[in-house]
Amino acid sequence: MTTTTSAGTSLARRAEEVMERFGDRESLFFEGRWFRSGELTDRAHRVARGFVDLGVRPGDRVVVCMANCPEVGLTYSALWRAGAVPTPVLFLLTEEEIRHVVRDSGAVACVTTPEFLPKVTAAAEGLPVVLVGEPAAGAIPWEQLESGARLSLVDRSGSDLAALLYTGGTTGRSKGVALSHASLDAAGSAAAEAAFSPGRNSGLLPLPLAHAYGLLVTVAGLHAREPGRSVLMRWFDPVGWISLVEEHRLQTSALVPSMIQMLLAQPLEEHDLACLERVSSGAAPLAADVMAEFERRIPGCEIREGYGCTETSALISSQPEERRVGSVGKPVTGVEVRIESADGAVLGAGEDGEICVRGPVLMTGYWNSPDATEFAVRDGWLHTGDVGHFDEDGYLYVVDRIKDLIIRGGFNVYPRDVEDVLLAHPDVVGAAAVGRPDPKLGEEVVAFVQLRPGVEVSTADLISYAREHLGAYKYPREVHLVDSLPLTSVMKLDRKALRATLS
Repeated sequence: MTTTTSAGTSLARRAEEVMERFGDRESLFFEGRWFRSGELTDRAHRVARGFVDLGVRPGDRVVVCMANCPEVGLTYSALWRAGAVPTPVLFLLTEEEIRHVVRDSGAVACVTTPEFLPKVTAAAEGLPVVLVGEPAAGAIPWEQLESGARLSLVDRSGSDLAALLYTGGTTGRSKGVALSHASLDAAGSAAAEAAFSPGRNSGLLPLPLAHAYGLLVTVAGLHAREPGRSVLMRWFDPVGWISLVEEHRLQTSALVPSMIQMLLAQPLEEHDLACLERVSSGAAPLAADVMAEFERRIPGCEIREGYGCTETSALISSQPEERRVGSVGKPVTGVEVRIESADGAVLGAGEDGEICVRGPVLMTGYWNSPDATEFAVRDGWLHTGDVGHFDEDGYLYVVDRIKDLIIRGGFNVYPRDVEDVLLAHPDVVGAAAVGRPDPKLGEEVVAFVQLRPGVEVSTADLISYAREHLGAYKYPREVHLVDSLPLTSVMKLDRKALRATLS
């Protein structure tokens, strides 16, 4: 069973419309240089020809495993122009994980940067590997792809495959999420509509472009209502982020909660960040205290939290102009959301249940996994695996992942409730809660805590603090102090890794 998407324009056609609308302009800054849109467009058209000469045909998948650089966007644009399908792979994945993506997707080629050439070449198992950067034996130079004539657009319909993104695989083998041109186009349009504010058109992008969130920001640019200027980071580092905002007087940035927490460890007050007006946060829940602290230390900047998943082209909801702190906003244009109980009943306001979604942003299915698709998408509704509820005004609140729920003595404990309390402690910069098997209670609540540098707080004090702010069945009976909390390849808290330390 698969969902369906309406026919519509291809992303390559959308890119042509952007050039016609805004013309040649200074558009992208990367590592000391501004790139003009006309130059990038010309290069993408030539690279599209290069891929065709390499044997890439419409519908073929090409694995893209690169550090952020202009060539990532050029690769996506070129493949769309050639009618092919980018298959983004985060560079943090291991050789074996990349090999799984190559095999499962049936990729015909790979593109990478020098840092990852050895593992990509090993995982590619004889496929052509294009290298962006210094030439290396056995790899095809990127310049070879750019050396030919421009390629006329190979048009695709809205229902054709546009991208194949693999899930993080924290619960087993990663699955390919098939996203059509129509799905990504609908998400990009809704994201641009939600983010639009006249004159707020300069932004900083530190997100990995191989992640669904980074890809969404990229596609949203195809729906911009006025020409914008973007600054791209090779990868996120808090000092570099601050420097770029200050130097280029940037107004917006897209971040994930772990990045926001890293920025809070920096002396933000020592820098002129008054230009920064809005930060979007997604990919994981953001604690209210962390949001408040960030906004206090950068006056005039507002964090707006949204929600999505790979299976919905990274977008489900965003904050309307009237923000409600603690929520992830309201469903975006064209997207329907309902809350279901375990038996499939639709729940009302204030009732926690599984968040279910339908609309044009949905995937067409899991690649080569009809059973998994049928389990996830029932009667046209995607079952996200997230727990949440609506309030009386239609704002959506994400509580936690169903699989992370801790059941202690028959009571449900959501890890986020525990983590938010611990993060409110003045000496805590990171917290994670997981369940440990317990012979009497079924599970016991265990917390892992990262303290601010140089402070000393005992685990007993942290347990006592949590006990003051949480119900008797919720507070952790066991706390472990750690130097840092593990993150997945997409910078989400890796509770699976923490649970493994307790087994």
